[in-house]
Amino acid sequence: MLLPYSGGVDTLLLLVIALIVDACIGDSPLLRRFLPGPADLVARAVVQFDRRLNRIDRTDGVRGARGSLVTLLLLALGLLVGFCLSVLVRHVTAGGFLELIILVRCLTLRLPWGAMARTVTALEAGETEAARQAVGPLTDRQLWSLDDHGIVRAGAEGAARALTHGVVAPALFYALFGLAGLLAWAALDGTARIIGHDTPRHARFGALARRLTSWVGFPAALIAALVLLLAASFVPRARAASGLRDLRGAKGHPMGADALPIATFAGVLDLSVAGPRREGDRVVKEPWLGNGRARATPRDLRAGMALYAISALIAAGLVVGLGLVVAG
Repeated sequence: MLLPYSGGVDTLLLLVIALIVDACIGDSPLLRRFLPGPADLVARAVVQFDRRLNRIDRTDGVRGARGSLVTLLLLALGLLVGFCLSVLVRHVTAGGFLELIILVRCLTLRLPWGAMARTVTALEAGETEAARQAVGPLTDRQLWSLDDHGIVRAGAEGAARALTHGVVAPALFYALFGLAGLLAWAALDGTARIIGHDTPRHARFGALARRLTSWVGFPAALIAALVLLLAASFVPRARAASGLRDLRGAKGHPMGADALPIATFAGVLDLSVAGPRREGDRVVKEPWLGNGRARATPRDLRAGMALYAISALIAAGLVVGLGLVVAG
């Protein structure tokens, strides 16, 4: 391990257990209500910071400085709390159980799969509004603007992002840096979730959060893209060659590192995702990712569910293997 108190092989055993627990109960509404994840708690705090500090009557420079300060403060807090907890859990009787709970709440392995399943069920029943609500946890797009094809594209796009942000990144940073790395990523991810969008309101206030998330998350995004290519061999109708082609074409996309797994996910399923989106009353002309069909169907999302599940398993194995090498 790269930091003291990271736990060696015991840490990796906890990671495997946490992945299993999250795969079983990770989308429980009661769990999310009474035991919110660290990234969710950070996101709630950032909403308040955004409301109080990101005022339109301030200059761009002031808003950028304030947003950078908020981002760095929360990142430092995540590191500090994580490091203190990593020391604490080694000196209390139920330390391992406490660490397991924290780890489970930082992972979101089951939630995207469940959201995709509910979305497919609603679409196949012809219930477009229910499908919009079901896909909501996977996307920040304006739900009312999505038709059936847009709902499927949003689900595929969100699943690829969730694979990076909710599975690969937390597992990777935990395996390498223990709780300090895990909670630092949760802090950064929760911050970027609220202000990391390239919109008029957050172009300056969230600039640092957007850049840091892309830079820090690049290794996880690349790993996620690679495991999607590996998983394509086990999914009917999936094409790894198309995924590799679209992965190469994702360079320079405004989404930053997230474009890598999203383009790969789209390419493997022969889809085009991202593209123009609504932000309030304006249309943001974002480039498409993937060179496939924009008219996505529920059948594509069913294939996406299989692709996501297999990719998550492969990613978990790779991260644990990497941790074993480092613990070596």
